[in-house]
Amino acid sequence: MSGKWISGNGIRLLENGEQFFPGVFESIATAKREVVLETFILFEDKVGMQLHEALVAAARRGVQVDVTIDSFGSPDLSREFISSLTDAGVRLHVFDHVKPLWGWRPNMLRRMHRKIVVVDAETAFVGGINYSADHLADFGPEAKQDYAVEIRGPLVAEIHRFTHTALAAGQRHQKQRHWWRSRKQLRATPDALPEAGAAQAMFVTRDNHEHTNDIERHYRIAIRSARKRVVIANAYFFPGYRLVKELRKAVRRGVQVSLILQGMPDMPIVKTAASMLYHYLVLGGVHVYEYCERPLHGKVAVADDEWATVGSSNLDPLSLTLNLEANVIIRDRDFNRTLHERLDYLIRNSCKRIRSEELGELRGWKLVQSFIAFHLIRRYPAWANWLPAHAPQLTAAREAR
Repeated sequence: MSGKWISGNGIRLLENGEQFFPGVFESIATAKREVVLETFILFEDKVGMQLHEALVAAARRGVQVDVTIDSFGSPDLSREFISSLTDAGVRLHVFDHVKPLWGWRPNMLRRMHRKIVVVDAETAFVGGINYSADHLADFGPEAKQDYAVEIRGPLVAEIHRFTHTALAAGQRHQKQRHWWRSRKQLRATPDALPEAGAAQAMFVTRDNHEHTNDIERHYRIAIRSARKRVVIANAYFFPGYRLVKELRKAVRRGVQVSLILQGMPDMPIVKTAASMLYHYLVLGGVHVYEYCERPLHGKVAVADDEWATVGSSNLDPLSLTLNLEANVIIRDRDFNRTLHERLDYLIRNSCKRIRSEELGELRGWKLVQSFIAFHLIRRYPAWANWLPAHAPQLTAAREAR
């Protein structure tokens, strides 16, 4: 598995765009040497334009700026938006750009889904929040509920190294080597950063080669080790059979297991897929809650009084077996308490609990659906490995248009 426990970190929970965007934009505004940013979605709306302004200003004052976007998640940026970034000196990389074939993108199932920012190798942000206005409450009923963390301390060096390794790996296919920075131009990662807090933390990623199931395995370890409580809030929930089985086993040990899932989904199929597991989970003693205030986009969890995770990885086939993802796993009582209080607030104020008497009997088409869902999750991720994988490629934004 990827990742190692690193002590001495200060980690701050950021809830929704109202807390996340000001933190990121202020950090970029004070950057002196370098900004590295990865995101699945960058839209040309008011949030995207604020990010654009911050990146251009940083590049113009001599900061080295590298931005990676996913070609599927960020397909519609205008030439003006891109050229004003690159003219200022921003290196804009497009992950796996493939021209549509009859309007369909062949690489749509392999996505760079990470959301990471590292500034001056001293501050990092990791989470599930994209750069789009639908992460702000004033977007309206479709505004997303989501989370990220701001990190200072020794773990930042690990995240910084990872981002540069990802850039280098994606650029190896480039023939025009002069466009990319040379090895001598790579910003050095400090061997050690001063302690900034008391949290132990680990940076865990998922890829399609060496770390295919690391994030899911850490979830299963936490569930298996739990003695009092497990709370998981996850937007797209259709995990593998082993994780679902661990949830029921935890209940049998006396652990209170709570799931917060989408009640007002941004995509109807999300709720349909999760609901296929309701009988198995609820009848097994798992407390299932549907968040009904607005679409849930979070990917967070707590276990007992110390363990927590925040990141980009959903618990569904895309995130667990296909996408490139990144989570931070944290051992810290104060952080665990803060995140648990926020999740408990959702449960008490904005969630509907799914009770066994509301589910009805499993018969007819419901029985068929449940049977198919149960056996589908028993067989993946094995079947996902049949799908083609390839070395991730980054294309200069000018070449991708």
